[in-house]
Amino acid sequence: MLQEFKDFAMRGNVMDMAVGIIIGGAFGKIIASFVGDVLMPPIGVLMGGVDFASLAMQLTEAGPDVEPVLLKYGAFIQTVVDFLIVALAIFMMVKWMNSMKKKEEEKPAAPPAPPAEELLLTEIRDLLRK
Repeated sequence: MLQEFKDFAMRGNVMDMAVGIIIGGAFGKIIASFVGDVLMPPIGVLMGGVDFASLAMQLTEAGPDVEPVLLKYGAFIQTVVDFLIVALAIFMMVKWMNSMKKKEEEKPAAPPAPPAEELLLTEIRDLLRK
């Protein structure tokens, strides 16, 4: 069972998937930073100085020992923008990969070499003609 698992884990597809997940996680962090630190502040300024990360609606009052319950819709808006950017990037990458694959498929394949018997018969025919 251990050998089967090792064979499964070391196949190319599984390793490619693992690398993709790691790169995807890092890409997600980059996009989250881009949206939170670069994209949303200017949008907030254009909308009258709104800080999206702090937008929230208070659902319950705070008590002496109780924190208020907040509906943080600003963080949700920021997460939606993160998702849209990641989805667009993945869509563009898949589209690019499909176009590259299509170009490879469109290339005419070289005709297969004739079998050895056919080559031998062609040689015999050419010798008989001489």
